[in-house]
Amino acid sequence: MNVSHKTSHDPILGCLLGTGVGDAIGLPAEGMSRERIARRWKDLRHRFWLGTGMFSDDTEHTLMVASAIVLHRDDVEAFQRCLGWKLRWWLMGLPAGVGLSTAKAILRLWLGWPASRSGVFSAGNGAAMRSAIIGVAFREEAEKRRTFVEACARITHTDPRAIEAALLVAEAAAQASMHASKANVIEALTPLVVSNEMQSHWASLRHSLDERLSVGDFAQRIGCKHGVSGFAPHTVVVAIYSWLRYRDDFAEAIRAVIWCGGDTDTVAAITGALCGAELGEQAIPKDWLDGINEWPRSVRYIRHLASALEQGHAKPPRICWPVLPLRNLFFLLVVLLHGFRRLLPSY
Repeated sequence: MNVSHKTSHDPILGCLLGTGVGDAIGLPAEGMSRERIARRWKDLRHRFWLGTGMFSDDTEHTLMVASAIVLHRDDVEAFQRCLGWKLRWWLMGLPAGVGLSTAKAILRLWLGWPASRSGVFSAGNGAAMRSAIIGVAFREEAEKRRTFVEACARITHTDPRAIEAALLVAEAAAQASMHASKANVIEALTPLVVSNEMQSHWASLRHSLDERLSVGDFAQRIGCKHGVSGFAPHTVVVAIYSWLRYRDDFAEAIRAVIWCGGDTDTVAAITGALCGAELGEQAIPKDWLDGINEWPRSVRYIRHLASALEQGHAKPPRICWPVLPLRNLFFLLVVLLHGFRRLLPSY
């Protein structure tokens, strides 16, 4: 496996590309148990469509958040309203695999609820999966980091555990982009751990890091025996653990979370965001990056968006919106094909 030889480290570009690559590599395994993955796959590569990969909602939401920050970096209310409209139009493109809570929240937006009150009570992954880029964008502005994450999360999710998970991802991404030591990361994240579930998992994370437990064994320790669930405290703590366990190895961190099974695209997207924010594009396996087959939210688009966010451009790059329904229809057909293949006895 080749690794990109670029030497510059742009944490924003690394975070966005890491999100997309983790998402695309993890997507074909979504919903599979760790036992089934181990039985069927001996290596990790793009398996979504003819040896290439595509993005799910994890990456799409992250890119929408980044675009909204470009437009409204200094106005959290305007950012929230802007992202609300982006989510409205995103749903109109008929995306495949939208989470139930997110779909309900966006329908509330279309029915007239303001973005500040459209969220539903859910502890799913929707808020956490798109918050890493906020942490990196505001890596030196702690108060902005918190207010933007909370505003972003509440558009779709109001359960305190979902908001807690989103805050943890953003803070971890900020610490990753600044190359904080493990001790400093733990110190920065611990005050954000408030729910009973996360307190229990966080204690396990700290003990497991000291024991150098594998990511799979750690997932089992917190109750994810057959796969990481879509419950935000599970997904987020596994992603953070894998990042801290394999801080110098993007590929190994991604492999470790996907081998756990379950909600593989989301946990790999968050893990990829954290590793990419710390290590940059050069740490991403070149064949994983080159294997992305997406449009209009292509790798080229991500590069332009990262540049706009890093350099403070007034506007993000444009997307050819009319083609999105056709892209989403193709994506849905491939997802259905994967579903039918899983029905075969030998799969």
